[in-house]
Amino acid sequence: MRVVVDLNRCQGYAQCVFLAPEVFHLHGEEALLYDPAVSDDRLEGVRQAAAACPVQAILLGEQVRADGR
Repeated sequence: MRVVVDLNRCQGYAQCVFLAPEVFHLHGEEALLYDPAVSDDRLEGVRQAAAACPVQAILLGEQVRADGR
């Protein structure tokens, strides 16, 4: 599955890092890095991370438009 994070919306709360640390990483105190290609075995953690994001900055699969947003 493909994941996209709207980095303009992301506020660095890092809930995603706690719920799916193999996909989401903080660089420094607030810069979020992530792997856009999520394997099936990591999908549940990424879904939980998307649901827990306070600003709903994480988009998954069918939510991702053709232009990557």
